[in-house]
Amino acid sequence: MSASTQSRISRVVVTPVAFGDPPLLNVVGVHQPWALRAIVELHTDNGLLGLGETYADESHLARLEAVASVLPGHDPYDLHGLHRLVAGVLGRETGGAGASFGGMLDVSSAVATVYSPFEVACLDLQAREAGRPVSDLLGGAVRDRVPFSGYLFYKWAGHPGLPDDDWGEALDPDGIVAQAKRMIDGWGFGSLKLKGGVFHPDDECAAIEALAEAFPGVPLRLDPNAGWTPEMSVRVAERLARVLEYLEDPTPGIEGMAYVAARTDVPLATNMCVIAFEHLAPAVAVNAVQIVLSDHHLWGGLRRSALLGGITETFGMGLSMHSNSHLGVSLAAMVHLAAASPHLTYACDTHYPWKTQDLIVPGVLSFEGGSVVVPTGPGLGVELDRDQLGVLHEQYLTCGVRRREDTVYMQSIDPSFRPNTARW
Repeated sequence: MSASTQSRISRVVVTPVAFGDPPLLNVVGVHQPWALRAIVELHTDNGLLGLGETYADESHLARLEAVASVLPGHDPYDLHGLHRLVAGVLGRETGGAGASFGGMLDVSSAVATVYSPFEVACLDLQAREAGRPVSDLLGGAVRDRVPFSGYLFYKWAGHPGLPDDDWGEALDPDGIVAQAKRMIDGWGFGSLKLKGGVFHPDDECAAIEALAEAFPGVPLRLDPNAGWTPEMSVRVAERLARVLEYLEDPTPGIEGMAYVAARTDVPLATNMCVIAFEHLAPAVAVNAVQIVLSDHHLWGGLRRSALLGGITETFGMGLSMHSNSHLGVSLAAMVHLAAASPHLTYACDTHYPWKTQDLIVPGVLSFEGGSVVVPTGPGLGVELDRDQLGVLHEQYLTCGVRRREDTVYMQSIDPSFRPNTARW
């Protein structure tokens, strides 16, 4: 197609949505009753639609809207131009300031996280116009299904003042094992990850050991979100050396992770101390991490995440994929990226079983044996359910939540609570 006949972006719609979230516990508090996401729609002058999904905190929404206002007329194939446009807009609107997501992920520049959903939507447009799946634009699928890991959480039976949810309470090893059984029976997951940093490390080690006994041979992971000191991290690694597939972010920072890595053979994974390209060189220099958890929402979209995959392979590092509370558009993007990532060495994370609603038309992205079959239709392979989009947007308007604040919510229930990063 010649440049003169290429489609142009004619309209951009950013829709914040909210869906119910269970009371999942973590190092900084507990999930609020509502999780927030934003759906990005790029419409073209020839009738095509591309989709993206991202965070929906107020500050992030403001940045998305600022970019959306200047996108009409842009060529969806000009991704370098899109990146320059985002950087220029954020420079004018925010002075190039950084961003924080969920109280645990802080980036020095918001450009990558704002660029990502627009890039995904542009790739969706390109692939739809070509009649090919997005994975083809990333070099082609090297697998036809993507394995995921069951994501376990300590949790209350329900949010205070609201009815208990279907999952029930999980505050001890028995509760975690019961939750894992439901995950395996319902979705067929072949590996399990426990979100730690909630109770004393000895209690969380006991939960991992209970999982190992209940599910022999199933790979296990533990992620306390930097809840431990380096010394405690080494002690836990020694105790679980024959049990863990990997230990994720046991302690804060590249220096702390390097201390632990030098004292254990248990691989260390991260989505906290290496979440931008500028973090890679210092981490590699001191062998701080052995596995990087990719996340296209943070790393700047699908193509930059594919670049990350190549870098990890070059330096002999493993690669998996991080997850946050997300809906189907994000899952579709994750699946296409994972499908086209030759160096994907571990099953990916996903919060998808925890969602209570979705806004894509059913029929794709089903879990079979813990894996999702890669969509082969044009683009991401998913379509918006407009009625459900309206329902989730109305929930956003009425729920009163405007940013993820796990600590604030926890302190409204337990005023004595303090985030326990490196507490133990």
